[in-house]
Amino acid sequence: MSLIRSLIAGSVLLAGASGCAMEGGPGSAPAPASAESIAYSVGPCFGFCQVYVAQIAANGAVHFDGARHTAVLGPRDRQAARSAFEAASAALAAYRPAAGTTAQTQCDQSISDQQHLTITWTAADGTKTVLEHDKGCRSARNEALNAVIGDLPATLGIAEWAKQQTRPGASRG
Repeated sequence: MSLIRSLIAGSVLLAGASGCAMEGGPGSAPAPASAESIAYSVGPCFGFCQVYVAQIAANGAVHFDGARHTAVLGPRDRQAARSAFEAASAALAAYRPAAGTTAQTQCDQSISDQQHLTITWTAADGTKTVLEHDKGCRSARNEALNAVIGDLPATLGIAEWAKQQTRPGASRG
């Protein structure tokens, strides 16, 4: 879990400090970094699950960093529309803990060896709100959250980067 937290912290710092160099041709100007953002990290499972961090700023700047079992390994940046941030924010709103707190999803049943996720909302003033979620933590509410998380790559425009890819010699977990 510390690797995932390090990745998400680095991702947040990179996006905030660099202004997120955007995908585009030479001479295309990157959009300025926004102080408000949503980041999520997807951790390993017992199998060949994707491991990555993604972040979207309020201005639509998207940062992706594929760590393992993703089509793209390493960092990538792109510019999405502001509506992508608004869509992600609206989809996750029902699961957002109280501002400035860290919460964990609650289970009715639990399945081991599933991915752990961390969703971090960073407000314009730097306040971080964090939700920690185990995809094996089963309940009707968590199944709905899993569906929202499953839709985020398409919402952010990173679905091709984040799709599962197993490479020869790559270990599980």
